[in-house]
Amino acid sequence: MSRRLAYTSLLVRDYDEAIAFYTRALRFELLEDTRLSPDKRWVVVAPSLAGGALLLARASSPAQQALVGGQGGGRVWLFLHTDDLDAELRHFAAHGVRLTEAPRDESYGRVVVFLDLYGNRWDLVQPRP
Repeated sequence: MSRRLAYTSLLVRDYDEAIAFYTRALRFELLEDTRLSPDKRWVVVAPSLAGGALLLARASSPAQQALVGGQGGGRVWLFLHTDDLDAELRHFAAHGVRLTEAPRDESYGRVVVFLDLYGNRWDLVQPRP
């Protein structure tokens, strides 16, 4: 039996603004954008074809809207690995991605916390070889 976690659902305010941020600022690939109804789309983005992907889910109720940007409860809960942290940071700076700290060295690699379009906290990690 083969299993893997395919998608993590991420609440967003608007499909198009989320697609723009994730594909431009974070350089994710748009893997799917299928209209399911007049108000609902199936939108999947990923940093590459290897690994997990995000299902961008437009918040459709006041309770969901209140959670946009806060699904992690204020903690880092999304982790993006890179093989070139410095290049990523230059790209982030050119696209207005906000950092919450300076990059730091940890036992597992170089890491910096950044915020996505909605304020979700991410770790950008360059793992040690």
